[in-house]
Amino acid sequence: MRIPVPTPRSLAGQLFAMQAVLIAVLVTGYALFTYVNDRSQAEEAARRQASAVARSVADSPSVREAIGTPDPTARLQPYALLIMHDTEVDFVTIMNPAGIRWTHPDEKQIGLHFRGNTAPALRGETFTETYTGTLGPSVRAVTPVEDDGRIIGMVSAGIKVEAITARVQDQVAALFGVAAGALALGAIGTYVINARLRRHTHGMNAAELSRMHDYHQAALHAVREGLLMLDGQFRVALINDGGRELLGVSEEVVGRSVADLGLPAPLTGALLSSEPRVDEVHLTADRVLAVNISPVSGGERRGSVATLRDVTELQSLMGELDSERGFTQALRSQAHEAANRLHTVVSLIELGRAEEAVDFATAELELAQALTDQVVAAVSEPVLAALLLGKTAQANERGVELVVSEQSALDDGVLPQSLPARDLVTILGNLIDNAVDAAQGSARARVTVTAATEEGDLVLRVTDTGEGVDPAHAEQVFERGYSTKPAGPGGRGLGLALARQAVLRHDGTLTVESTSGGDGGAEFVVRLPLRATAGAAAGTAAARTTVGTASAAGGRA
Repeated sequence: MRIPVPTPRSLAGQLFAMQAVLIAVLVTGYALFTYVNDRSQAEEAARRQASAVARSVADSPSVREAIGTPDPTARLQPYALLIMHDTEVDFVTIMNPAGIRWTHPDEKQIGLHFRGNTAPALRGETFTETYTGTLGPSVRAVTPVEDDGRIIGMVSAGIKVEAITARVQDQVAALFGVAAGALALGAIGTYVINARLRRHTHGMNAAELSRMHDYHQAALHAVREGLLMLDGQFRVALINDGGRELLGVSEEVVGRSVADLGLPAPLTGALLSSEPRVDEVHLTADRVLAVNISPVSGGERRGSVATLRDVTELQSLMGELDSERGFTQALRSQAHEAANRLHTVVSLIELGRAEEAVDFATAELELAQALTDQVVAAVSEPVLAALLLGKTAQANERGVELVVSEQSALDDGVLPQSLPARDLVTILGNLIDNAVDAAQGSARARVTVTAATEEGDLVLRVTDTGEGVDPAHAEQVFERGYSTKPAGPGGRGLGLALARQAVLRHDGTLTVESTSGGDGGAEFVVRLPLRATAGAAAGTAAARTTVGTASAAGGRA
């Protein structure tokens, strides 16, 4: 039957138990080693002490003189007892060469035969042995008493083994006391360290920490959102797969500063900030990111955690939704105008003026058809033509005239498949919306659009009659959040940034300058290569470099 042994659950408890056992084993082992070593040394010391006492007694002239008397015991017994007292040995036995005792601590043993070996002493040698005699086991030395080269007696001095053991036990007891104190101090120190460790590990054991690490790694690689952790020096401490993809960085960024990652200046500034950010929109070379930043709590700056969400598709859909809303408002207005015209025609017929009603209706149809024919004749690309027709109606509702210039010439099918219609809508639609905003309220509110091909490039020009753009801010207008108009409910400063992003994604250019005509205003020029893009990786890298340069220039401006 297996007996369950309770074990500490926390890592700190396991470490404490392991350290306590280790200290106990070390102390016990050292104590045992010391006991064996001290006993051996004590026995050796007892042999030396017994030999010294026996030789001293054997060399004493008074002993030789007493041996020559008729009753050696009378003089030697008091002398032996005195030697025992002074030298702290357990017995001193003086005997004749035949081994008959003259002295003994127990007077009853006097006259009896000595128990032990005497042969070496009879040969004139001094030797030691451990022997069990009348007093029990003892370490003894036996040496001859010589007179003129003749052995006249023998002396044996010894120390009982139990006395030696008592001496060693006293030493070991002191050692165990010191060891117990060391163990107690070690246990206290271990407990203090482990208490601190428990606070840091939240009382979890090694298995729980390992399992948490596995979950942590799995979660980092599973989530599509980007996760970026920065230390107190704004160095990358951790980044998951989603973060690398969204920021367009490699795996070697861990340990590098955020300022060295080549990110756009606004995004870098947000990551370097110690203030929390909530759903801030930032642009990279080919993505629109929603960034949330939260500082790590603590007594000192320990870093921050940033989450990144890709809202590129969402922003694109929102742009299309805004366009649809504009189209809807334009259609509503057109329906209102059409109703007015229809009522006019009906009223003319009711008044009996049918010819004037026909002329009025025909003129309205010719005007609408002329606008459609003008746009389609200049731009036969269906997506751009539909966009221009819708924006024309939308601009008219806002009191702005939108004109397609006579220089426009764009045939259907000239655009490559690498240039999707959605990006064209994003580019031209945002430029027209920006131009209408700028021209609205001016003396001659007008926006002119040109779409043509020049030297293998698609060229889009949007000119307005607004206040124009300060040359010092020619790059800053393309940064997210920059706008000369008050912020609305949906925010401003994103349309031109999205247009620039789409242009750079296709290796194109987007510039702005003031117009040279007398109406003032600004002219935005887009150039997009009609050839297939060389490669997504090369284009993205070039676009990212351009965005970083442009953002830095805008920041300096």
